[in-house]
Order: sequence, then structure tokens, then C-alpha cells
Amino acid sequence: MASVVEQAKAQMAKTVENTKENFAGIRTGRANPALLNGIMVDYYGAPTPIKAVASIGVPEPRTLSVTPFDASQAGAVEKAIRNSDLGVSPNRDGNVIRLTMPELTEERRKEYVKLAKGKAEDGKVAVRNIRRKTKETIDKSVKDGDMGEDEGDRLLKDLDKVTKSVTDEIDALLETKQKEIMEV
Repeated sequence: MASVVEQAKAQMAKTVENTKENFAGIRTGRANPALLNGIMVDYYGAPTPIKAVASIGVPEPRTLSVTPFDASQAGAVEKAIRNSDLGVSPNRDGNVIRLTMPELTEERRKEYVKLAKGKAEDGKVAVRNIRRKTKETIDKSVKDGDMGEDEGDRLLKDLDKVTKSVTDEIDALLETKQKEIMEV
């Protein structure tokens, strides 16, 4: 039955990875290809992740270059970037689309910090939901007589330790991201 806590730990690890990916999409002062992760391109009528239709490079610290694999799709890629919530206007030079990241204002940095806090809270909520479901499973096993109360209590303590370490990890990720965003 100890595997219940291990399963919860594995699910929580996935939640941490998901939170990291969400953080990657939040802009800092530097250009980062992960900023484009959430952008979907209308590729011959099918919404397709931008990474699947173009290569993304960082020629300069504040510039991204996006080169579609299929030159005929440059317009669709440019449109997807323009319609995204990045707040960057793409400059097309033949098949290459350049994105210059503007300097972040203090106000914009604070908005990004709020966004990061929201994504961290989403991660913590997911972790707490996993904890709750696992606790219900353990409580049911004790009630049904599949395990003793002592073993149930021990598993709950293990679960709480895992939950605490994962939420602390999310807090640490948030702190790092906040420093990155506020760095001028």
C-alpha cells in the first residue's frame, strides 16, 4: 500500500514539471525560445505548435528568429505570433521572422510577477488535490480493514512530507522566476 504515496509523489513531480513549463512561457528581460511554446499556428487548417512548423533561434540576447520549415507557411506563423498575447510585433524578412523583445517596464515586470504567482498557485492547488485524493484512498483502506490504523497514520505522515517538499519546490521555482523577471 506504500505505493499509494509513491504514485502521489510521481503525480506531484509531473505537476512541478508542468509548473516549470508554465514559467518558461513568462517573459523576462531576455529572449527565450520557450516564450513561443504556447503559440499554435494554423498549419493547413490544423492548429499546430509553432515548434513543429518552425525552428526558433536566439541570435541576440533580446531577439528571437523564427524560420518556418515550409516557406509557404511564413505568413501563417507571423499571424500566429502577432495574434498571441506576447505583446511583440514580428518583423518578416523573407522567410525569417524576427521578434525583438522590448525592454520591460517596471509595471509590466510586476504584471509578469503576478502571472508567475498565479501559475505557482495553480501548481500548488494541483498538488493539494493529489494529496486529498491519496488521503481518501488511504482512509478508505483503513476503514475497509485492508491496513491497520498505524500503517495508515504512517502513510499519511509520509504523504504530508512529500506534499510539503513539493510545495516548497514550487515556492523556490517561483522565487527564482521572480528574481529573473525583476532583473534589469
